[in-house]
Amino acid sequence: MSKKISFSLPIESWPLEHLKENFSYIDYRLISESLDARGANRGKKPKVLYTYEILEHKGDRFENFTLPLSNHALTSKPLIIGAGPAGLFCAVMLAEYGVKSVILEQGKSSKERMKSIAKFWRYGELDPQTNVCFGEGGAGLYSDGKLITRVKSPLVRYVMEKLVEFGAPQEVSYISNPHLGSNKIREIINRVSDWLREKGSEVRYETKVSELLYEKNKVVGVLLDNGEKLFSEHIILASGHSSREMYHHLNQQKVAMEAKDFAMGVRIEHPRELIDQLQYGKYAHEFDLGAARYRLSYHDQTCERGTYSFCMCPGGYVLSSGTQKEGHVVNGMSNYSRSSPWSNAALVVSVKAGEDFSKDDVFSGIKLQEEIEKKAFRLSAEKASGKELAAMTVGDFLADTPYRSPLPVSSSPSKVFAANFKEILPSFLIDQLKKGLHQFNQSLPGFIHEKAILIAPETRTSSPIRILRNKESFESISHQGLYPCGEGAGHAGGITSAAVDGVKIAYSLLGIVAK
Repeated sequence: MSKKISFSLPIESWPLEHLKENFSYIDYRLISESLDARGANRGKKPKVLYTYEILEHKGDRFENFTLPLSNHALTSKPLIIGAGPAGLFCAVMLAEYGVKSVILEQGKSSKERMKSIAKFWRYGELDPQTNVCFGEGGAGLYSDGKLITRVKSPLVRYVMEKLVEFGAPQEVSYISNPHLGSNKIREIINRVSDWLREKGSEVRYETKVSELLYEKNKVVGVLLDNGEKLFSEHIILASGHSSREMYHHLNQQKVAMEAKDFAMGVRIEHPRELIDQLQYGKYAHEFDLGAARYRLSYHDQTCERGTYSFCMCPGGYVLSSGTQKEGHVVNGMSNYSRSSPWSNAALVVSVKAGEDFSKDDVFSGIKLQEEIEKKAFRLSAEKASGKELAAMTVGDFLADTPYRSPLPVSSSPSKVFAANFKEILPSFLIDQLKKGLHQFNQSLPGFIHEKAILIAPETRTSSPIRILRNKESFESISHQGLYPCGEGAGHAGGITSAAVDGVKIAYSLLGIVAK
């Protein structure tokens, strides 16, 4: 058996020397490394926390992920709708067992996708099928490429190891809070698709599924927008959290769904140098600590509502991420180097089904999103050209004095314009964001800063709908043969958890019990 050992050392120390001097082993490997910079802004030197796995005796073995045995008897190729992390990793796990699948992606390949997105950012010309949310790689392709997850599953290791096989840096397998960056994840997704094709699977781009085909309460295939029909006993629905047309189709066919809680708010952007200084103090320039991250949260007990930072992008950019021609959405991304002069994060407020929108109408949450997104677009069209994003300085937002202060230069390739968020956001979001900002400034003094701006609206943190499925088989509880998967189905929240969910679906088809 192997043995795990953990220790912390000052930032400039050499962990292998410590390992050699204090432990007896015949082999070792690093399985976790994380920076502990708590108190650095008060003069406390940062430390690094390490966990190693060592072999003490001859015959000991490292703990590795191994594929379980499967005696599957699939009689048709699974059809996978969506080439995001959930759909691709479902296909990857199936391919590990020799099962070929057909992946149907409405958007373009990751190589071609950037052309459509650049045109949108520069000119405001949106391609409804290929954008920041739709296309090979899914919404995560234009993000920080964060692989952080709260999912506790041995399948997380499998996902990380496969990403390294497909070209991710080796550190992804052991570093705390790993990220790939938007530039690297695009390269990795290309390799995943190439590998799937080598294994005999099909990846079809610009192939939109218009409808699912049914026989009573059984899904038997799909109808494409070109009229072509494809049939299979296994339809994996991994279409993403913004596939609103698909939600409406499922509802018409009485597929079991429910409204669920989600979160909305804004992006906050600071100069990266400021965030580095707030987090690292004098050590910001003394050591190579990289662009600083933060995670902030506030729970308002008077209304039992949470406000928190989400999808923090150090050294990143704020993006226009809408999927509808008359709707604005913001998101954040960064490249692997995290070297831009800005750092941003979503500041979002919990939005509750049955309180902020009706539970009786499964589309109430989406309607709330759309209402906000359309207001933001109309304001942009009125005060700018229609492509710029609504922004306020943090000071003006807190003081209810829009247009008082000039906006600093933003990272957004779509540019920003001065706005009054009261014309976009519901009052409960504005009130909670103000409370949250004051609390965050206590946790991280200087967070409220004259050079900090808010950009709105951040509405697509997760799906407001959950497609109900059996907890063991992951099959729809209302329609046999349909496997709701990933973020769009309401069962994941990020690249890693979506990929893990895709693997779980593959396990179910292969007759493997997921642990």
